[in-house]
Amino acid sequence: MKKFAIIAAVLGLLAATSARAAEAKDNWTKSCAVCHGADGKGKAALKTKDYTTAEAQAAVSDEAAFKAIKEGFKPAAGPAMKPFADKMSDDEIKALVAYMRSLKK
Repeated sequence: MKKFAIIAAVLGLLAATSARAAEAKDNWTKSCAVCHGADGKGKAALKTKDYTTAEAQAAVSDEAAFKAIKEGFKPAAGPAMKPFADKMSDDEIKALVAYMRSLKK
């Protein structure tokens, strides 16, 4: 019986993780892809970073990415990123940062 409970807990965790990943991908598609590209490569005309590269990933901490998504961001060059605090919960933003990390090749 203990084994069954452990297996059920693991499967529940995997299902929740999978659901969050799918939700994060949907949030990326709806809110981020227009500027950062569906694949995360960015758009040269907007001067957005290519998040498929290790260099771009290393240039931003999880905390800075979270803050930029939540509060918005005004880069030195290119358009400002609007805040998403009113559209996403903190957990959704954290999942979105994790999704952005998964774009690195």
